[in-house]
Amino acid sequence: MTTFTLSSPDIASGGTVPQHFEFDGFGCSGRNESPVLQWSGAPEGTQSFAVTVYDPDAPTGSGWWHWFVVDVPATTTALAPNAGAQGSAGLPAGARQIRNDYGSFAWGGVCPPPGDKPHRYIFTVHALGVPKLEIPDDATAALAGFMVNAHTLAKASFTATYGRP
Repeated sequence: MTTFTLSSPDIASGGTVPQHFEFDGFGCSGRNESPVLQWSGAPEGTQSFAVTVYDPDAPTGSGWWHWFVVDVPATTTALAPNAGAQGSAGLPAGARQIRNDYGSFAWGGVCPPPGDKPHRYIFTVHALGVPKLEIPDDATAALAGFMVNAHTLAKASFTATYGRP
C-alpha cells in the first residue's frame, strides 16, 4: 500500500514558515506568496484534490483559513511557487480558489498577532472521489470544508509554525 504524503521544498514539516510567505498587510510585510506543495501516493479512485492551509490558533473562535483550493485535477502532483496569486493563473486548469479569511480568492500569508506564541499552520491535501465540487464560486470556507470532507478518500498534512515578536 502506498502512503499518501504531502511536502514542500520551501517549508519543512515541523519547521518554521519563512518570513517571505507572510501576508502583506495587517501589520505584516511579507511577499504574500504561496509555497510549493508536492504530494504522492494518492489512493485509487482519486478524481480531484483540494488543498488547504489553516491556522487553528488564530484568535477568532474558529481558526483562520489562509488558502483553500478545490477542483485540482487528479493528474496534478504539485502546486508551483506562488500558485495562490490572485486570479489563479498559477493553478492547474480547472482549479478554483475559495475565499480565504482575508476575504480574497488567493493565498493569504501567515500573520499571527505580534506577541502571540507561534501559530500552527496545517497544510493539507485531500484526495477526493469526485472530479468537481458542487459548490458556488463564492462558497464560504466552511461550506467548501463540509463538501471536501464529505468526498475525501484520504488526506495528507504537515504542520509548520510562525510567530512575530
